[in-house]
Amino acid sequence: MPDRGQLPAEIDTTKPSIARVYDWFLGGKDNFAVDRQVAEAAMKVSPGAQEAGKQNRAFLQRVVHHMAAEAGVRQFIDIGSGLPTQGNVHQVAQEVDPAARVVYVDNDPMVLVHGRALLATDGSTKVIQADARDPRSILENDQVKDFIDFGEPVGLLMLSILHHLHDQEDPAGVAATLRAPLVSGSFVAISHFCNPGEAHPASSQQAATAEKLFNENLGTGRWRTPDEITGYFGDFELVEPGLVPLPEWRAEPSFFVKNTLLYHTYYGGLARKS
Repeated sequence: MPDRGQLPAEIDTTKPSIARVYDWFLGGKDNFAVDRQVAEAAMKVSPGAQEAGKQNRAFLQRVVHHMAAEAGVRQFIDIGSGLPTQGNVHQVAQEVDPAARVVYVDNDPMVLVHGRALLATDGSTKVIQADARDPRSILENDQVKDFIDFGEPVGLLMLSILHHLHDQEDPAGVAATLRAPLVSGSFVAISHFCNPGEAHPASSQQAATAEKLFNENLGTGRWRTPDEITGYFGDFELVEPGLVPLPEWRAEPSFFVKNTLLYHTYYGGLARKS
C-alpha cells in the first residue's frame, strides 16, 4: 500500500480510482481501502472479475507481441494505461526490439508518479497525464509529437478505457480522433466490457448488474454490444479471430476459462489499417 504522506496532494484517497481498482484485480499494492471495497463488491456480483483483469493483461501482452514481432511495429501509444505492473507494453515490445518506443497515457496522477519513477532510466518510454475524453490533447501533447512519428505505423491501445466513457462523452468520436492520424500498417487494439444480449442471456443479466454496481461506485462503466464495440475500430480490418471473448484471442487452449458467466462479458480485438 502506498504511503499517503509521500503522495501528491491531487491524489484523493477517499474516492475510488479506476486505475487503482484494476491494480487490485492484478494483485498490485498501489491501492487504498476505498478501491478494495469497490473491487470486492464487484467480486460479489462477478466472482470471476479478478480473473477477468488478468485475462485483459494477458490479452495486452499477446496483441503487443503480435504487433511488434509479427507486424514490425516499433512505436506504441497506450491510452488509459493504468498503474505499472508486470508485462507492460514497453516490456513486451522491447523484448522484440529494445529501441521500441512507448507512450503511456492516463488521467490518474498516481499513474504519472509511479510510472515516471519506474521508467526514470528508460529513454524509450514516456508517461503523460491526459484524459481520453480529450483525445486531441493527447495527439497535440509535445512529448507525444516528439516521441511518436505518425509517418510510420503506430500500435494504438485502448484497453479497458472506452467502457469507462459514457455514451454522451462520445466514445466513438474519441476512438475516431485517435485513429485519424494513423498511417497504413498501424493497429488499434481494444478491450471492452460486453453485454452479449440474447446470445448469452445469463451473461447479459450479469453484465447489467455489474454495470449498475460500477456506476454507483465509480461513476462509469458501460457493457456495450459486440456491434457497438466493433464500431470503434472504424474502417480498420480486424485481425483473426476478430472481436471475441478475451481468452479466445490467440491464447493457448489451456488458457481458456469458460466456467464463469463473465466469459462472455469482456471482449477484445485487434485491427489493422490496410
